[in-house]
Amino acid sequence: MSDEEKTEDNSSDSANQPEQDAAQAAAIDLNGVMPQAAAAGTGIIRRQIRHEKKVLTTAKEKAAQYDYDGAISLLQKDNAYVRNVHFQNAAEKFQKKKDKCVAWSPEQVTHIFYHSLIVDTSKAFDGDYKTDGYNQVMTTMDEFNKITQIMYDEGYVMVNLYDLADVDENGKMQAKQVYLPKGKTPFVLSQDDVCYYHSQDGDGIATKLVIDEEGKIRNEYVQDDGSTVVGDYDVVPLIDRFVEEHPDFAYHGHKGIVALTGYNGILGYRTDISYQTRPDDLNDDKKAWLDAHPDFDLDTERAEAKKVADAMKAEGWTFASHTWGHKNMSTVSMERLETDTQNFKENIDPLIGGTDIIIFAFGADINNGGEYTGNEKFEYLKSQGYDYYCNVDSNKYFVQMTDEYFRMGRRNVDGYRMYYNPDMLADLFDVSQVFDSSRPTPVPPMNGG
Repeated sequence: MSDEEKTEDNSSDSANQPEQDAAQAAAIDLNGVMPQAAAAGTGIIRRQIRHEKKVLTTAKEKAAQYDYDGAISLLQKDNAYVRNVHFQNAAEKFQKKKDKCVAWSPEQVTHIFYHSLIVDTSKAFDGDYKTDGYNQVMTTMDEFNKITQIMYDEGYVMVNLYDLADVDENGKMQAKQVYLPKGKTPFVLSQDDVCYYHSQDGDGIATKLVIDEEGKIRNEYVQDDGSTVVGDYDVVPLIDRFVEEHPDFAYHGHKGIVALTGYNGILGYRTDISYQTRPDDLNDDKKAWLDAHPDFDLDTERAEAKKVADAMKAEGWTFASHTWGHKNMSTVSMERLETDTQNFKENIDPLIGGTDIIIFAFGADINNGGEYTGNEKFEYLKSQGYDYYCNVDSNKYFVQMTDEYFRMGRRNVDGYRMYYNPDMLADLFDVSQVFDSSRPTPVPPMNGG
């Protein structure tokens, strides 16, 4: 066994050692004092022991997710650091690991995305008018779980956009670097349309995100008999469970970006004002849902959605606008773009705490050519606080950055891409190992072409 391996092995017991050291100190310091004082002193020591064990455990958790600076700072800022050799040894070990890390620039990072996952393929692929669309742009839960495991085994690690670039104190976008051990590769994960649309009801897709009795984020899913169960049926809870088992899959604890529209509400909650005002042009899906839920209360729906959104952010998830009405921003008029943006800000931002990320619906960029600067639509979106822009790009990497914005292309991991262009995903996984045999083939080409 190497010296480094011995150090690693010894450090695994370091959380227990402070208790032994403190116990010895207690025997010396409390010798000969009154019983009441001894009892009080022992209580103080025990609290200190628990505190130091917790600090060391938390530092190790941070280091396991490559936040070496955070782990070192936590230890060094604690009053016990000057005397606790285990704190000092751990800080030294974390610094050595950081020094060996490889730096990754934004243009070296790929970005993949999914839509809602198909839980029951017999319902999604039942031959109705929605079957072809599901087959093209969605991924089955079985495929997703296999892809996640393979990418983890290959050394991929989730990072978020703020790890790649950030706005400085002068309001200018600045590139950042991600530091990972040799053999690890950063990638960005996002999911579109996490709203659980009425149109998906009965199609073998989760219906809502909820917080269970343990405080964990889960899905509601409607079974064949109409009963609702709570479990892990979509990207968010599946990734949460995976990171619980494999914390090193999430850089600094950061997970994916959840892109939201708003016209059917968010996260499975009917949070849009139209459910309350019931305008004349309210569509049939909303009318049917409201008829089936006579006790609907907008404030309650919004409160529940915000509770889930807050829990997701605490677990490392980030939110983005996918436009309120799932609008094609490349073709929509300026007037409609402004109205749509305000609908998002009024109905969604208060529930998610706002966002400066926009992930374009349909992947349709506002400017497919050069830089955004001078583009009327960009200038408006920038004025509304958007700094990060994501389109869909089939290339492995696409990053463009100026002082004003960060722009990144995303790669679709879905039936269409896996069936027609498996080679374009080969850097991530082998499609032949994950393609769901229950998926109808051939997958329909896009646009009937």
